[in-house]
Amino acid sequence: MSPAEPGRFFCTAGRGMEPFLAREVRERLGATEVDCVSGKVFFRAAAGPGELRRLRSGERLFLLLRRRGPLPVSGSRGKMLHEIKSFVIEEPKYWLDIISVWRKLHGHKGKTDDVSQENTLALKRKSEEETNTASKRQKTEQVRAVVSELCQVEAGETCVALERMSSEECWTESKTSSEFSSKGSGEDPAANEQLGFSFRVSCRCSGAIAKILTSQEIGRAIGVTLVKQCGWRADLRDPDLEIFVHLNDIQTVVGIPLFRLPLANREYIKTAGLRSTVAWAMASLAEISAGALVLDPMCGLGTILLEAAKEWPEACYWGADISDSQLEGADENTRTAGLMDKIELLKASAKALPLPSESFDSVISDIPFGKKFKTTNDAQLLPDILQEMERVLRVGGTLVLLLSRELRRRVDGLTGCAAGDCAEASADGDPGAAPAPALSGDGNSSSVAQGNGESLLSSHFGSLVPEGVFAVSLGKTDAFIHKYRKVSAPGLREPES
Repeated sequence: MSPAEPGRFFCTAGRGMEPFLAREVRERLGATEVDCVSGKVFFRAAAGPGELRRLRSGERLFLLLRRRGPLPVSGSRGKMLHEIKSFVIEEPKYWLDIISVWRKLHGHKGKTDDVSQENTLALKRKSEEETNTASKRQKTEQVRAVVSELCQVEAGETCVALERMSSEECWTESKTSSEFSSKGSGEDPAANEQLGFSFRVSCRCSGAIAKILTSQEIGRAIGVTLVKQCGWRADLRDPDLEIFVHLNDIQTVVGIPLFRLPLANREYIKTAGLRSTVAWAMASLAEISAGALVLDPMCGLGTILLEAAKEWPEACYWGADISDSQLEGADENTRTAGLMDKIELLKASAKALPLPSESFDSVISDIPFGKKFKTTNDAQLLPDILQEMERVLRVGGTLVLLLSRELRRRVDGLTGCAAGDCAEASADGDPGAAPAPALSGDGNSSSVAQGNGESLLSSHFGSLVPEGVFAVSLGKTDAFIHKYRKVSAPGLREPES
């Protein structure tokens, strides 16, 4: 793929992070054909591995092989497996083109043409009629051995041995093995080994199709097809290539991971705190510019400061925390990231910061919540913290907070909101825009029911005006990113128009 030739990609994202990722691929990569669905963002971009690796709001990045709506569900397991295999291997030449792109992105330019030519010959070989029953049985057993190796085990799942398969499954695998043995009867195993190309199939299956077939069964069927069609070797431990297949009630997607480690794994963070993607998203809302002063008054391990300083290195960053152990971890992370000259740490309570009033351009903070913290038990703690944040923030500056659902109710007084309300964002997925209809989990707009009660910030901190709310997932916990702007000095309200 030349620099001017765009490729098709998709990137997985945590729930609620899709709008941030969509905006990032547009701005950072100049991406086109950007399409958001729950948990994924699809796009086209002309970018190399270095540019793609710099994406900060996504989880795992893939070259897109195939995409379509949900596969039809029928009562016949064999028919469904055939449908899945046909979809995945429907266009062999396109597979070869994508593999070539993948190899070029990984710097394997010298071998690309040879591999493509060799695989093309394998793909073009016509099936030969099998006449010897004993030969058929022998070839079937060989493929069964490959099938056993191909069994991709998902986290928490166990491999289903071939001997335990139902009679229908055995019939399907036997038929598949015979077909592929027939196609491969003229192959030279030594030639395939010389290709040195190994793979594994990772399959995730949910919804209606998961009630008929398991992820392991689908992965085995696709694996056998690729072994016989392309002559690749199965290797679960250290493959050259991973094939990712995701089937659910919304869509069917096939892709190739570009990098072994998720994008969210930051090499410059020694001890992880807040999820790095969420920390980056918060920093992206803070409108950090060159020369700006940025504060995290409850910095913990410093993840927000690290993400901000890596992305906007021309600003200056301060972090405060009351905990010695947290500050030690933040200092260690800062040294690992090589940002000692960018980030200043101090021990201080967020309720009484030893900092001048109106001295910071942005304040960003993950206000602690959960069983480990007692924030919600102290009625005066939140007002005290917010008062200090308002005090040190200059007029025109931005305040970005990460809140739990309970803290959100207390801070913004949204007592009338339904428990399932989602993030406010613009309809085009731009989190930097003014609040608009919320984006629900499936990417469709839904209205947000506003509470009638006056918010804590409105009644006590009239200088802070809300500019957006974004729901994000922290694993099993829901959280909300709130953005505010300070429009006047404390105690002074803007005149109503």
